[in-house]
Amino acid sequence: MQIRELSIPGSFEITPIQRADDRGVFLEWYRFDLLEQALGHSLDLRQANTSVSKKGVVRGIHFADVPRGQAKYVTATHGAVLDYVIDIRVGSPTFGQWDSVLLDDVDRRAIYLAEGLGHAFVALTDDATVSYLVSDTYNAPAEHGINPLDADVALVFPPEAGELLLSPKDTDAPSLAEAAASGLLPQWDDIQKFYASLDGKGN
Repeated sequence: MQIRELSIPGSFEITPIQRADDRGVFLEWYRFDLLEQALGHSLDLRQANTSVSKKGVVRGIHFADVPRGQAKYVTATHGAVLDYVIDIRVGSPTFGQWDSVLLDDVDRRAIYLAEGLGHAFVALTDDATVSYLVSDTYNAPAEHGINPLDADVALVFPPEAGELLLSPKDTDAPSLAEAAASGLLPQWDDIQKFYASLDGKGN
């Protein structure tokens, strides 16, 4: 597989090698050793999630308190989504910026997002099925959101998504500026210390 770092530090696009024959297709969609080489530390997986979404559904922007945080390894097993990584780490050189990866059942790419990054996606097809490997179990008090329609973040939703459908929880979430002002967002320096602890460089 090919692993490419995105424009947001701590996020990667993973493109598997697919082997097809008259029976179908085989691929490795997750390899802990190759990901460890890219990250500099192993990924401690603790939960796996699956969501199925109608076309136009937007999920996110979601993030979790660090530590422990929730790193995510995400792929689409059916249909297509445009997946976004948003830098919400206050003080980061790319704070407020985002990047995206098309996840579908054609190229079968995955995206990795480190702890402390925001995550969202929009479904481009009906029954878009997304599977997530995550580094911690769900902890409701530690889970937070940012409004995915925040004009300052300015996520670009492709026209093929059609009419957007969001949950009240996401539309009621604060803007990036509001979340920063309230102290809800992770701090870049603190996150760097946390990352260092994962690769054995911390105190």
